[in-house]
Amino acid sequence: MTAAVRVLVVDDHPVVRSGIIGMLAAEPDLDVVGEAGDGEQAVALAAELRPDVVLMDLRMPVLDGVGATSAIVGGPGGAGGRDVPRVVVLTTYETDTDILRAVEAGATGYLLKDTPRDELVAGVRAAARGQTVLAPSVATRLVTSVRGGRLTDREVEVLRLVSRGRSNAAIGRELFITEATVKTHLLRSFAKLDVDDRTAAVTVAMQRGYLTGP
Repeated sequence: MTAAVRVLVVDDHPVVRSGIIGMLAAEPDLDVVGEAGDGEQAVALAAELRPDVVLMDLRMPVLDGVGATSAIVGGPGGAGGRDVPRVVVLTTYETDTDILRAVEAGATGYLLKDTPRDELVAGVRAAARGQTVLAPSVATRLVTSVRGGRLTDREVEVLRLVSRGRSNAAIGRELFITEATVKTHLLRSFAKLDVDDRTAAVTVAMQRGYLTGP
């Protein structure tokens, strides 16, 4: 039998936190192992409890969700490593700045608090598998904010290494950046190239002349 997905719920409003925990607790394959009311407590509990997924509120006292996400993703186990929890932001805010800051901090997903229960549960499961989870409106804003722009030098470097068969972790080691940062560059490249996966990104980048030469 597959082990249950271990979840840490982080929100500074006790009633909201209890509601989220109640929804997740009803699922036999999800195990809420802890809860936190601010970002600093979240970082400490993530290190202690080693959850698979952290559902992270964005705006909290002491340390906000972006700061906590960055600390957790870069915390014990190595930035972006196998044992590092996947962080899914769960918030009422969906401005371009909030979304990009969360993604750049290493968040695997970005969902809104009005997300239907079934979609939230599915998002937690998907995040545990390492998949990116974005609310439809968030995905649209993210794509719109970067689509049509030219690839940066770093994005080209990342895609060149992808074309050579490197994993995200290997790319991070070679470029001296975290795996979360590699994922951010890839996500932005996908949006700019209007593609959905690594293979398509490399193909389109080659067609547009980004990956000419060695």
